[in-house]
Formats: sequence, C-alpha cells, structure tokens
Amino acid sequence: MRAGATMQRGVTLIELMLGIAIFGILMTLAIPAFTQFLQNQKMKNAAETTMHGLTLARGEAVRRNQSIRFQFVSTLTSGCALSSSDLNWVVSVSDPTGACDAPPGGGNIVQVKSAREGTEGVAMAATGGSSITFTGLGRVSGAGITQIDFTFPGGGTCQHAGGEMRCMRVLVTTSGAAKICDPKVTDNTDPRICS
Repeated sequence: MRAGATMQRGVTLIELMLGIAIFGILMTLAIPAFTQFLQNQKMKNAAETTMHGLTLARGEAVRRNQSIRFQFVSTLTSGCALSSSDLNWVVSVSDPTGACDAPPGGGNIVQVKSAREGTEGVAMAATGGSSITFTGLGRVSGAGITQIDFTFPGGGTCQHAGGEMRCMRVLVTTSGAAKICDPKVTDNTDPRICS
C-alpha cells in the first residue's frame, strides 16, 4: 500500500437489503400496537374533553348562579339537534337546538366543542338522555345524563369485555360531580373504578 492512501468502505447491497428487511419486520410488529395506542388515546381525549365540558357547565352555573346546560348535539351548525350519540357538545343557558353556530360568550352559548378535535372515530353512548342541567348550586336539576361510554368501533372489544381496547366512561352524580373511570377496574380501592 502507498503511504497516505486511505481505504474507503461503503455499505454493500446485501447489508442494505438486510437492514431494510429488519426494518420491515419491526414495522410489521409495531404498527398494530401503535394503532391500538392511537385508538386508546382518542377515547381518553374524548372522555377528558367531555369531562371538561361538564366541569365548565357546572362551574358556570355556580358562577352565574343560574341554570346552565351541557348537551351533546348532532352538529355545530344552525341545523343542530340534541343527540345522545354524537361527540359535539354545547354549554349554554338554554336549549341550543337550531342555533349551535351562534358565537360563544354573548348570549345563550357559553362554549362549544367539535367532535373533530382529536376524537375522530370514537363512538359515544350517553345514558339518561343527551343533556344535563346544573343549578346555581352546582347540583343536577331533574333527569339528565348519568353515564357516557366511549368506544372505538371496529377497533376490537373493550378490556372489561375481554378485549384489547381501553374504553373509558364518564359518570355524573346527582350532586353534579363528574368522574372519568375505567370499566375494566374492579378493585374497590382503585380510584379509577366505575362505581
């Protein structure tokens, strides 16, 4: 060898193909777990967003010392209707049906939340109707939503039913307190239990 000459070494075609094959195998193993993670995160986001809306409605009722409603609606347009299976929600002074596109803050509408904001694909089922009204004392007035379950259709079954998804639930008591819980948890000492 000559003095001062350096040897150059590159990646051979075989080494490159082996690396791509290993990467492909790892991706094949990781994609289902990542998909399940995303579904669980969307359900958690839907539950937390709904919890925020319930807390906001109750807090506004106490702050204003008047009845404030939290309701699920079909859309956030002038054609909206109450719904117990759509994730769009409105916090308002009175029934927002047909006026969900009104600007928040001025009149009837306090705040709105679109189902398209991080909860795409999540299904919701409300027990007790599509709305709940909080009094000026923060208590529930009359009958209304008592439980809201969040699932991901087509994503499998919930863990509490022997599946792999981590479904969420929001419970509302007659005193107006709302709580996010996990239907899978059965230990009475666990704060995530649905009871």
